[in-house]
Amino acid sequence: MAQKDVITTDRAPGPFQGAPYNQAIRLGDLVFVAGQLGVVLETGELAGPGIEEQTEQTMRNLAAVLEAAGSSVENLLKTTVFLVDLADFAGMNEVYARHVGDRPPARSTIGIAQLPVGAKVEIEAIAHV
Repeated sequence: MAQKDVITTDRAPGPFQGAPYNQAIRLGDLVFVAGQLGVVLETGELAGPGIEEQTEQTMRNLAAVLEAAGSSVENLLKTTVFLVDLADFAGMNEVYARHVGDRPPARSTIGIAQLPVGAKVEIEAIAHV
């Protein structure tokens, strides 16, 4: 059986309030990335109040974790997007599409009641190396 490797990077925020999870786990040629928020590493604050700013930062954080695992956004296989307000779908989708290019991964988008720090969006992912 393949070795489970913990992936961490100081280029993206770590686990929220020290919670017991890792930024990502690599198993064989797959990387499982924990949900990323639109939090700016240097300030610990959300990138802005709007869905576009938060999605942009979320994708940057996701890319940083993927790179630490030896992967990239181009290698995404599946993402799950959590939105506090499904009315933000179009704004999130516009930013998301710029990052995933013309061969996007499979994706689910789910409306939820609340996210940490008042975030509007969270994205988790599976990618290959």
